Amino acid sequence: MALPEDENREHPGVEDNDDDPAHAQGLTHLIRRSLSGVGTFARRLLLGVVLLVVALVAIRAYLSTQGPPLRPWQTIVPEEPDAAAIAKMDWRAWVQAETAMFDQVHRKLRAQLDPSDHTPLNRYYDESITSPLRFDRDWNRSFVFEPERKPRGVAVMLHGLTDSPYSMRSLAALYREHGFVVLVPRMPGHGTVPAGLTREGRAEWNAVTDMAMREAQRRAGDALPIHLVGYSNGAALALLHEMRWIERGQRSDVDRIVLLSPMIEVNRFARYAGLAGVPAFFSRYAKSAWLDLMPEYNPFKYNSFPVRAARESYLVTADLQRSLETVARQNRISQLPPILAFQSIVDDTVSARAVMTRLFDVLPDNGSELVLFDVNRSRVMAPMLRAAATNWTRDALQRPRDYTLTVLGVTSQDDAAVLARSRPARAGAITAQPIGMAYPAEVYSLSHVALPFADDDPLYGMHPEGQGGLRLGAVAVRGERNALVVSQDVLSRLGSNPFHGWMLARIAATVDAKNR
Repeated sequence: MALPEDENREHPGVEDNDDDPAHAQGLTHLIRRSLSGVGTFARRLLLGVVLLVVALVAIRAYLSTQGPPLRPWQTIVPEEPDAAAIAKMDWRAWVQAETAMFDQVHRKLRAQLDPSDHTPLNRYYDESITSPLRFDRDWNRSFVFEPERKPRGVAVMLHGLTDSPYSMRSLAALYREHGFVVLVPRMPGHGTVPAGLTREGRAEWNAVTDMAMREAQRRAGDALPIHLVGYSNGAALALLHEMRWIERGQRSDVDRIVLLSPMIEVNRFARYAGLAGVPAFFSRYAKSAWLDLMPEYNPFKYNSFPVRAARESYLVTADLQRSLETVARQNRISQLPPILAFQSIVDDTVSARAVMTRLFDVLPDNGSELVLFDVNRSRVMAPMLRAAATNWTRDALQRPRDYTLTVLGVTSQDDAAVLARSRPARAGAITAQPIGMAYPAEVYSLSHVALPFADDDPLYGMHPEGQGGLRLGAVAVRGERNALVVSQDVLSRLGSNPFHGWMLARIAATVDAKNR
């Protein structure tokens, strides 16, 4: 299989000669020479760290030899245009290249699937109930929504890591209803097989973002507003595009930005994830290039997760922070358009606090708003919540800020009615507005993956409508352990947003607002 390119670049010239005594002696001599110039304690400490890393890599290599072998969707790497080629493409050329790539991957998969892969839950078996072919269209591919009347704006929407354009379907429909042309590109490495993410990364993702924005500018001309919408890793890519645009001294090329579960800061492990894939340099340990190897039953999202994807997600956020700092030093942060962002206060994928402290707290007073979805603080749920993870927002509304802060949640353990409590930018008072619904009794919080999906989403909704087949969001996991093909942790994670309708109304108000 193709191995993570980042690791190949960081360790040039590595060969499978670990059994060569002369090679081992050379490494020992090199280590001793590097330690000769430092003190005894420092040498011992450094040697201890080196030995610990070697031991961890060795354990990682051994563990990668256990379990079943890699399947075709983990070894077939799609042939996609690189960043330089994408930079020369327009939307039409991108879609044509994408179509050819999908056809090629489908042929290879059909040729390499074993009879044991012909299961009802394998998305790569065309007859399975989770095959994308069973839906009204393959939402893994880039798509355009055209309004029925004359366009009054253009929106570009960027999906998240391991995700697909399906996650932007609901927001795209909203924008189309309000007269916008909606462009939803598929990020390279996504929508096909998880092995695609062992090759594609932030260079290609940034190139596709720029390509989609060029198409938006072509369609908008000088008359129509442009909105940029991002979810998770797509939110980071959206912000990075704008920051780099402003950093180069250019006027912002969008009028408004909307973000869902924005990836401003990720788990620290992602920074060092590349080390986990080091053993994959040797074919015997190829599985160490993966953090998760799971059945692929989700038609529009990968379950398996390669090391390189974790590393690339961290690098995207690192690029974003550097660009943010540069724009701030240049005193150009005021050129950012208004941002409307939605974030669950508990999020196992990104840092929820960083959305406030590392993004919104540095924004100018330009009409931006951050909406935080609180946990369910009912009498039943509250005692089971971890205070360290859930109490950080208790005082968030107590001081005015340069942006509007809204917290959506219950205010009494005895009343499940949800209030939207807001403090407008620089305002002295907090307002409270009932949203006309209660916090679902069986839900203790939203999740990172829940925000873009409606409660009636046919695949991820708690109360799905329409499309048949596997309804992942409606499965109530109760039973004995170790009996399911599907991970119990995955099924218990909330897959849809019970407040999705309210969120869409807030976004619609942004869509209809007068642009700059």
